[in-house]
Amino acid sequence: MARVISVCLPLWPIDRRRRQADNTASAEAPLILAGRVGNRRVITAACELAIGQGLRIGMPVSKAQAMVPDLRIEAADPAADHQSLERLGLWLLQRIAPIVAVDPPDGVVIDVTGADHLHGGEEALLEMLLGRLTLSGITAHLAIADTWGAAHALARHHRKTKACIALPGSTASVLAPLPLAALRLPPATVAGLLDLGFATIGDLIDTPRAPLTLRFGPDLCRRLDQALGAVGEPIDPLRPEGLIEVRRSFAEPIGAAETIARSITRLVTDLCTALEARGEGARRLDLLCWRVDNRIETVRVGLAVAQRDPKRLTRLLCNKIPSIDPGFGIEIMTLTAALAEPLVPRQATTLLEQAPPDITDLVDMLSNRVGHRAVYRLAPVASDVPERSVTRIGALSPDQGIGWPGHWPRPSRLLPRPEPIDTMALMPDHPPNWISWRGIRYRVVRADGPERIFGEWWKRDAEAKAVRDYFCIEDEAGHRFWIFRAGDGEDATTGSHCWFIHGVFG
Repeated sequence: MARVISVCLPLWPIDRRRRQADNTASAEAPLILAGRVGNRRVITAACELAIGQGLRIGMPVSKAQAMVPDLRIEAADPAADHQSLERLGLWLLQRIAPIVAVDPPDGVVIDVTGADHLHGGEEALLEMLLGRLTLSGITAHLAIADTWGAAHALARHHRKTKACIALPGSTASVLAPLPLAALRLPPATVAGLLDLGFATIGDLIDTPRAPLTLRFGPDLCRRLDQALGAVGEPIDPLRPEGLIEVRRSFAEPIGAAETIARSITRLVTDLCTALEARGEGARRLDLLCWRVDNRIETVRVGLAVAQRDPKRLTRLLCNKIPSIDPGFGIEIMTLTAALAEPLVPRQATTLLEQAPPDITDLVDMLSNRVGHRAVYRLAPVASDVPERSVTRIGALSPDQGIGWPGHWPRPSRLLPRPEPIDTMALMPDHPPNWISWRGIRYRVVRADGPERIFGEWWKRDAEAKAVRDYFCIEDEAGHRFWIFRAGDGEDATTGSHCWFIHGVFG
């Protein structure tokens, strides 16, 4: 089943102007954008402050000036707004899914069918996307549903939360209470339906279609069927200039796995030839299969390093064939190097040299199966605070030149965050006699420490006097733990003097 994300940017033109404005008092004044509708100069966009003072979209600018004397007015630029939406769409294309399109005038649509698990699920995907947009200063409302029309409606008319998830198969029930304007109908059609007593989409779902089509034309029922999923609504994906793309059209639709594999082989061969001509290698491949029912099946493959080996690329793509639903047949297939990097030939090693093991194929296979975020390695960071001294980097990322500290042992398993424990110890310098962690009591027979670690006062004011005293302890059964006391054991301003466990030795 298809899953589509609609990103609604209700204040997109305003947010864009705010980011471009200087940090002055005028930049904080109520802001509106003015455009022309016929001979009238009206408001086309307004900030939240202006809306809070009674202004609204479509109001004459002269009336708005009378209501808000210190109003800041700028000319609307729909072309520039559309170009900015396209840039945002291309940014999402590189990070989320291979099918992204602009949904004018205030949104972007993303087809994430089969790609949500690579980002930790739908809820994690929406949370990550909303967080990134918010950090960029963009006001956004997001919704994910089975169809473009349903996601579009929820993102703009479901205001309980900024991120809404419609469960698969629940399209009709979640659309029923929404207003008629959510169906992307012309204002005249919405006004006519309201005059007839229709108030919500649910009022239209069970109404006979023939009278509606006779009175309002075919667009009303088409929009309703698109939202409900009865009629397909293909998304024409954005494609930046300069991408290497190869395409194959079929006289007869194909559907067998063997035929799809042969077509992928030919597409990869043509793509690698084009990459070689430009001296580049692919880091990400997008395979789009256009079905006869206007649906697009997508496959995205990422690579740890730039590659143009036809056998390796073909194998990675063919492993994804079970995820392709050909439906009644595929009539067009396109393969795009969505991300490419320069790739120069390397000299082969001689018989006297031992080539380093090549694990790129294994990393690529695992990353495309479980997601690139799940395949990583740990690298040290220059920090004395243990939880900040390690970070995740790509499995094949180069070394950063920082080594692990060797003056004190560190546990093989560091807990995500220190967990409180019950202890009995003599302060300020003695280790505990026993600890109780997760309901189990351990009697300490050996201990080494304390290792005193100070807080990083240049990062947080609360750590100006913070102190931790770490101990390596061992119980009667040989279990070894890494524990610490918050504080120096004497001054209450250095910590709470509570005990915590932070790691377990192998």
